[in-house]
Amino acid sequence: MDALLTLVIFLPLAAAVLVWLLPAPNPAVGPVGPEPGSDVHHGPQAAPPNTPRTIAAIVAAVALVLSLILFVSYDRGLGGFQFQTNAPWIGLLGVSYHIGVDGISLPLLVLNALLTFLAILVSWNLTVRPKEYFALVLVLETAVAGVFSSLDLFLFFLFWELELAPMFLLIGVWGGPRREYAAMKFLIYTVLGGAFMLIGILVLYFAAGLGSFDMLALQQYNFAPAVQLGAFVLLYIAFAVKIPVFPFHTWLPDAHVEAPTAISVLLAGVLLKMGGYGLIRICIGLLPVAAQQAATVLAVLAVINILYGAMVALGQSDLKKIIANSSVSHMGFVVLGASALNQIGFEGAVLQMFTHGTITGLLFMMVGLVYDRTHTREVSVMGGLAAQMPKIATVFVVAGLASLGLPGLSGFVAEFVTFIGTFEAHGGAWVVYAVLGTFGVVLAAGYILWMLERVFYGPMSDQWKGLPDATRLEMFTVGTLVAVIVLVGVYPNLLLGMIANSVAPIVSRILT
Repeated sequence: MDALLTLVIFLPLAAAVLVWLLPAPNPAVGPVGPEPGSDVHHGPQAAPPNTPRTIAAIVAAVALVLSLILFVSYDRGLGGFQFQTNAPWIGLLGVSYHIGVDGISLPLLVLNALLTFLAILVSWNLTVRPKEYFALVLVLETAVAGVFSSLDLFLFFLFWELELAPMFLLIGVWGGPRREYAAMKFLIYTVLGGAFMLIGILVLYFAAGLGSFDMLALQQYNFAPAVQLGAFVLLYIAFAVKIPVFPFHTWLPDAHVEAPTAISVLLAGVLLKMGGYGLIRICIGLLPVAAQQAATVLAVLAVINILYGAMVALGQSDLKKIIANSSVSHMGFVVLGASALNQIGFEGAVLQMFTHGTITGLLFMMVGLVYDRTHTREVSVMGGLAAQMPKIATVFVVAGLASLGLPGLSGFVAEFVTFIGTFEAHGGAWVVYAVLGTFGVVLAAGYILWMLERVFYGPMSDQWKGLPDATRLEMFTVGTLVAVIVLVGVYPNLLLGMIANSVAPIVSRILT
């Protein structure tokens, strides 16, 4: 069973190599055969154009099934890290291939596998360089899965950096008109953040003097308060860029607007969660004294994120910009829950990461479906589309209601648990943070309901008559996420029971 985790991580990478090595179409061969007089008798036989997507879909589906097997097999009563593999790798530096998952990382591992599979289906009709595109998506899946599974800080850093190249290329090659600018901005922010992370990791490595990057060993070491605070700041910068936390957030709206639909799904759905996961697992999990010192600052920044992102979303007229800025706001709830430094707050933060991944991923899919038909994302030129696209309108409304926290859907449970944790934290000032965070939900209702009303209801322009509704493949893709959102909303203990046992040791280290 332990080998399954390694398979979940590296199977997509092996498939990416296979897809990359597929013979490219011969330029002399057109859609109806070779051009007259051309020499097409040499070189490897070109792969059929649908081969890359087929391989990617099959492998992503297998990775998803394997991750679900791990999820079902996880012993919730035992808790802790399970399915571990620990093998020496670079003995001179004390680096090991140490992987494992617990109730914090396992839901995110499943989320990564699910959204990657659905992103491939969303890209099913891609015609521009499909071989390279699907190979990069599979590399991205390996990188993110590695981050969520690593129990060695050096290995964690390697997987963290592996994510940069595929995301940079997926935005820069397949993105919109300003794709080069957005991709370069993403790269600069994340590379600089990664540099701070590396310094922070090295500070912990040398300060401990254990000759090891193993997270479980470093958890047991009592770092001096000054070392903890210095390392916390360095690591926090890296994770704050990825979450993203104000003022490191400006790269995200540009990346979302220019990225293809499927890449926006992965960016919002799993890449932002790398930052939240790192904040909880490393900053707070390894450095509890510094976390207590920084708790108030984290809470203030979280409230700024929630309110600022929501207010900026209110002022947008581009569908992607609305959802992108709502991501900034909703990821603020993750930081708010983590800053509470208590059991309920951590549970809310981890659950919010999972639910935000499914809800925002679904929202970006729906924006993509609307754009594919109208060729615009401007809210001001739409209206009455529900009459032409009732299926798309229905799912879009469900996604919007989940985003604003309607009871019965997963977004409500995550935000409610986070607020309860914040109310119980530290003292009277934290009630203010919770109340301000709650106001962010009110703002979310404003921009979500405004967007839905303007796009789908009211009078319809003649230019939208005859627009097709969602296909069966599209309904399967978005319907899968709707099912997950409803399931977690109705039965949140599916995740909360698992999460609770894994955040309890972090709380215990903070209290001691």
